[in-house]
Amino acid sequence: MKQSNADQNVSRQSYRWALSFLRPYAKRIALLVLCSILAVAGDLLTPKVIQYMIDHVVKEGDFRIFYWLLGLLVAVNLLMLIAKNGRNMLQRTIGALASRDIQGAIFRHLRKLGFAHYERHPAGETLSMFNSEVVSVQRIYSQYLPGIIDNILYTAVAITLLISINAWLTLIMVPTFCLYYLFGPYFEKKASHYGKRAGEGRIAFNQKVYESVSGFREFRAFGAQPWYHERTYAEHKAWSRDYLSAATFSFARGSFRRITFYLGAIAVFLTGYYLVRHDYVTLGEFVAFTILYMSTMFRLTLLVTQLTEQRLIIHQTAPLYTFMHKPIEIEEPTDPIEPAEVKGRLAFEGVEFGYPDQPPVIRGFDLDIQPGEKIAFVGASGGGKSTLFKMVGRFYDPTSGLLRLDGVPIHQMPLERLRESIGYVFQETYLFGSSVKDNIRFGKPDATDEEVVAAAKAAYAHDFIMELPEGYDTLVGERGIKLSGGQKQRVAIARMFIKQPAIILLDEATSSLDNVSEYEVQQALDEVLVGRTTIAIAHRLSTVKHFDRIVFLQDGRAAEAGSYEQLMARKGLLYELELGQSGTAGDRDEVKAR
Repeated sequence: MKQSNADQNVSRQSYRWALSFLRPYAKRIALLVLCSILAVAGDLLTPKVIQYMIDHVVKEGDFRIFYWLLGLLVAVNLLMLIAKNGRNMLQRTIGALASRDIQGAIFRHLRKLGFAHYERHPAGETLSMFNSEVVSVQRIYSQYLPGIIDNILYTAVAITLLISINAWLTLIMVPTFCLYYLFGPYFEKKASHYGKRAGEGRIAFNQKVYESVSGFREFRAFGAQPWYHERTYAEHKAWSRDYLSAATFSFARGSFRRITFYLGAIAVFLTGYYLVRHDYVTLGEFVAFTILYMSTMFRLTLLVTQLTEQRLIIHQTAPLYTFMHKPIEIEEPTDPIEPAEVKGRLAFEGVEFGYPDQPPVIRGFDLDIQPGEKIAFVGASGGGKSTLFKMVGRFYDPTSGLLRLDGVPIHQMPLERLRESIGYVFQETYLFGSSVKDNIRFGKPDATDEEVVAAAKAAYAHDFIMELPEGYDTLVGERGIKLSGGQKQRVAIARMFIKQPAIILLDEATSSLDNVSEYEVQQALDEVLVGRTTIAIAHRLSTVKHFDRIVFLQDGRAAEAGSYEQLMARKGLLYELELGQSGTAGDRDEVKAR
């Protein structure tokens, strides 16, 4: 029961939060309500005019009034047409604007969330949020809320008119409506439940299709196409099953609604015949009542459907509300300290860090890196090398200890200033599916063409770029698929170089390349790293032998540190690692001899 109350509370908060995006459009909403009132007035005035024509014009034979009433009907319906068109236009406009605002709010919140969010939640989950929860909120704006307002206005006035015609005849609506209210929501809930599952199944199926396209090389290389086809077919089968169930209950809901209509209509005709025959109501009143009854019952049952479906949709949007109120782990400093110039001195002072629900990764790490110094982190996987990288870029904050940049605690530096001072080259480079020029300019969006070319030359990329079909304007394809591994890395180095950062982080930038590509990339790096503080993660010691210091990380601590020659002479952990990387006994003997 407590959980149910908690869910209801979250649903109410979710609904209020979703409606808060409508506040900037209060004037448009007021105009929408006015248009709805005019449209409702036009709809309800028509049966009363028909009643008067039957009871007075036809009965008394005064056809002079007939033309006046006909003109009134034309004017009323013209006004009603204008009001309905205005309402529909405002409905779509308000829905589009509010949907734009909520999507913008989600994008802004995504940018503010820390690196941890992206590590814990796959990209498919975020895409699913846009495909499912955001679409549900859009339906509240464009469909349910305007429809509920319109139907409440209509039924409130219509029931008043029905009672004014004949209260006893109006009572027939009560058992008819109760019949629908008792059983109709069951079909609605089932239809919405399976509709939600069908939506989730569609997202899962689309994810499988995306994986089958993006991973086609792996599937073909491993001969796994039949295996993956079966998995994709299973997702499609589950989606189809839920979709058919949703359609079945949706059709059952419509059929049951029509049955209640017809049962009530039969009761109205039988009772109305008796009342007309005994002069309790006039023929005109009976005709007007019948028209109003049919439209009112339709509106009432539709209102129940809308309220039920909206309640289920609000429950679906609760994860979106929870996401939007997820705390931001890496906050901008309240009193930022911005140095006039970033020189690149980094100091780790007793830094400790552990991921949630996991043992500490970094334990009391101390290291002072001077401006322009080249440092390499080596050691076994899980030693904390990548975690230290993430803390330098302030993707994570230490759980204790301090990390300083040029003497300033990095958590007190503006994030934009901190990250514009750091350049990254990752093991797997991400290139956008645009031109080579755009991918390099990504490091500095306002760079000139001359700066782009200069950066490419510094990264030893200019020559191969000029050999491409359209030079710098050549499209590289999705994730740079048209370029080799070495070419992509050199474009990434050019992207980093054009940024002119004070600090460069290299995350195994050459480990996945062949010898020729590694040599070319290493040449580019040697050119770019001059005078810049550099921290590299390296598994192959050959790439960092010339670095100023090598830090061997073990269990989150700096187990040993020094130049390559110093550590090899010490015959400690690095010495053992070098022995392990030597491929033959002769190689190992050579290492021992050194």
